[in-house]
Amino acid sequence: MQEKLELSTASHNTTNKVPTSSVSQELIIEGAGCASCVGKIESVLKAVPGVSSAAMNFAQRTVSIDGDVPSDLLIKAIESAGYNVRSAAGTSEDELLDEKEQADEVYYKRLMREMVIALGLGVPLMIYSIAGGPMTVETTFERSIWLAIGLLCAAVMYFSGKHFYVGAWKSFVNHSANMDTLIALGTGTAWLYSMVVVFFPLALPEMARHVYFEATAMIIGLIDLGLALEVKARGRTSEAIKRLIGLQPKTARVIRDNQDIDISIEQVLLNDKVRVRPGEKIPVDGVVVSGQSAIDESMLTGEPMPIEKHEGDEVVAGSINKNGSIIFKATHVGKDTALAQIIKMVKRAQNSKPPIGRLADVISAYFVPVVMIVAVVSALVWLNFGPEPAVAFAIVSATTVLIIACPCALGLATPMSVMVGVGKAAEAGVLIRNGEALQTASKITAMILDKTGTITLGAPKVTNIHLINASDDEDEVLQLAASLEAGSEHPLALSIVESATERGLTPENVERFAAIAGHGVEGVVGGLSLLFGNEKLMRDKNITVDTAAVEVAQQMAAEAKTPMYFAIDGSLAAVIAVADPIKGDSISAIKRLQQNGIRVVMLTGDNRATAEAVAKKVGITEFFAEVLPEDKAKKVAELQKQNETVGMTGDGINDAPALALANVGFAIGTGTDVAIESADITLMRGSLHGLADAIAVSKATLRNIKQNLFGAFIYNVAGVPFAAGVLYPFIGVLLNPVIAGAAMALSSLTVVSNANRLRLFKPQEH
Repeated sequence: MQEKLELSTASHNTTNKVPTSSVSQELIIEGAGCASCVGKIESVLKAVPGVSSAAMNFAQRTVSIDGDVPSDLLIKAIESAGYNVRSAAGTSEDELLDEKEQADEVYYKRLMREMVIALGLGVPLMIYSIAGGPMTVETTFERSIWLAIGLLCAAVMYFSGKHFYVGAWKSFVNHSANMDTLIALGTGTAWLYSMVVVFFPLALPEMARHVYFEATAMIIGLIDLGLALEVKARGRTSEAIKRLIGLQPKTARVIRDNQDIDISIEQVLLNDKVRVRPGEKIPVDGVVVSGQSAIDESMLTGEPMPIEKHEGDEVVAGSINKNGSIIFKATHVGKDTALAQIIKMVKRAQNSKPPIGRLADVISAYFVPVVMIVAVVSALVWLNFGPEPAVAFAIVSATTVLIIACPCALGLATPMSVMVGVGKAAEAGVLIRNGEALQTASKITAMILDKTGTITLGAPKVTNIHLINASDDEDEVLQLAASLEAGSEHPLALSIVESATERGLTPENVERFAAIAGHGVEGVVGGLSLLFGNEKLMRDKNITVDTAAVEVAQQMAAEAKTPMYFAIDGSLAAVIAVADPIKGDSISAIKRLQQNGIRVVMLTGDNRATAEAVAKKVGITEFFAEVLPEDKAKKVAELQKQNETVGMTGDGINDAPALALANVGFAIGTGTDVAIESADITLMRGSLHGLADAIAVSKATLRNIKQNLFGAFIYNVAGVPFAAGVLYPFIGVLLNPVIAGAAMALSSLTVVSNANRLRLFKPQEH
């Protein structure tokens, strides 16, 4: 199982799929305040020689880097851009998550403390202002009072808003601007203007002697509150990862020097013998060497029925030993277990960006500088054309524009939804490799299904052996066929071997074995030259197939069995039929896809009669039989030329080219390594309902992202003109900076809450 789950990272487009560097690192970023930080951090990392790709998840404040580059160089590059950073290497997933939760909790408490300090000053001042108290400097007494309040406000700026000003200074030093820049400029301008009023009231017109200390304190307090609530809500998006990590036990019982020793999971070594008692979890992947039991693997397969395990059978980490005591040899430990690979894949997908998310990155890169220009222009317009006190109006306008335009919500819009969506898919047994696959899955219009192992169980059984020469021995023919097929991993080949084993027949060594793609296999066993495959293989090799044999094969095919021809030393010896039962839920899953308006096509290398019988049973009207691997890929390309967004589902080596070419490739988790590595999405449960679930989750996630982006765009784009004062000529109202601060905090919280709403989404019950 582990080998099948060795899921390599790949970057895909609609026509070609190119694996990225095998070396990947994850860094934890501190100090990233808004969406514009994302582009900056990714840019400095991509500029480091050897880095092939860098993708930051703003919601998680982590960045994933592909490329064989020392971590100290990466850290240095990020620090040069003005951010604090540390490596996540050498830390277990569990420890990393705990560490992150603790850090988030500390950050949350700090922000809440800072919020209380800021609002402790801002709220009384705001109430005083609303109640009609004079916020002007006219007398010496008022000057002394406002000076004291100004100094208190400076203390608030230091204790509650220091991180904004430090962040702004770092950005300035690095010739850039971000959220901190906007907040620092907005609140700093309001405070400085107010202090000028306090110290030099006579230098300003009487109407301009207004102080804005309450705006500075309230904005800092409200933004701190928004950030605190965002941190709290953000933590809930990691629940899928938490549940996956929770599947793995903390300790294992190993046998060393003939003694049972309980050790931590990290100390288990390859080839260690591990004892597992009834009710305990399997700690690492391995092979049973002693005992037998029923193992609950529903965490991987979704199958509710426990699976009997005997000596030689594989067990996987996280599964539960139900009733027997077993000893197994550890084959994969630590980060190499199937469960660890799944966790890694889910995390990587959560950190990836769908194409729609890159739009936010592009916009935010230009947004902050544009906003600063708008703020300056707005202030100049008020100074030159506004009513008295023009200076005060200019200050208020510029401050409000700077505050309301902070693109925090824009940066959170996509990654928050992706994290929750990928987590929901993982809970449904659907492992999504990257954000691009997540987005494209929602657009699928045509779904190509392989037959064997996809629509059917992929566990066929030999049902008929029709001997051409009645004098031949059936067991001898089956033994020779099994000996030849023992070198193939095709499901039909395995069925031949298993049927022979059930009869007590032992396969012999095969020489000069060769698989002929789409046709069959050939080889030499005991000096006999053997051929096993379809009718076309026989004709290509000049094997005579008489009419009677063809009729027998056609009759078998009409009964949804797969007939195969077996030749010995150039003569047809038998027609062997194999039946592969249709999965219990394939019919309902296919119907579900069709009800969603998806064109379902079945491709198979099997003969036409068998393909037609299976297609009819499952309700598929469009199918293609006797298809070679390259023909499957051609069919994908053909549908793409018809402007179809094509999904391809398969489980075998012969499906790999088509899986790689499809817009979205779906691999059955019980399939081969090559198929899984060629696919964008892996269905761990082996059920075709996973296709509809993946598409449903994809659509829900994309809908959620669009809602978030729309809300963020509307807020920022529509808010700026109001802040600049477009309504003033009509209704005589200029937006208060405090309201802008509250709106900014609310917009981020709204985006986070909307993303978390995805956690309540449920794909159709089946």
